[in-house]
Amino acid sequence: MWNITTKFGGNAGSIWTALNEKGPLKKEEIQKVTHLNKDDLHAGLGWLARENKIFKENDNSYKLDNTNLESEIGTKAGRLWRIMDIWGEVEFDTIKRLSDLNEEQIHLALGWLAREDKINIDEKHKYSLK
Repeated sequence: MWNITTKFGGNAGSIWTALNEKGPLKKEEIQKVTHLNKDDLHAGLGWLARENKIFKENDNSYKLDNTNLESEIGTKAGRLWRIMDIWGEVEFDTIKRLSDLNEEQIHLALGWLAREDKINIDEKHKYSLK
């Protein structure tokens, strides 16, 4: 098993540091500062949303504040949790097909679930519940 909690938590820490030092930033700006790829960026944003630490502004920039993303990400995280509960181990493409979510939404939701310490990922990149 890979330690998804450590990885996604580290991504969230990098994002938090960037926003703390620079103030509100758009996703592209966060990526430039943190050097995270899109998937890791979204997982980190999902983690921070679950921690109630990130706020998405109307101009699509993010800042440190109480989250306004709970309904957006939390609902999708619940959908992923149900898929893993029913299917057991699932690959990313299976999650995408069954959830009808795009890759960004899935990574946000995975970050949320990782913060709740509810998921595992194995060496074959299959996700499952703990």
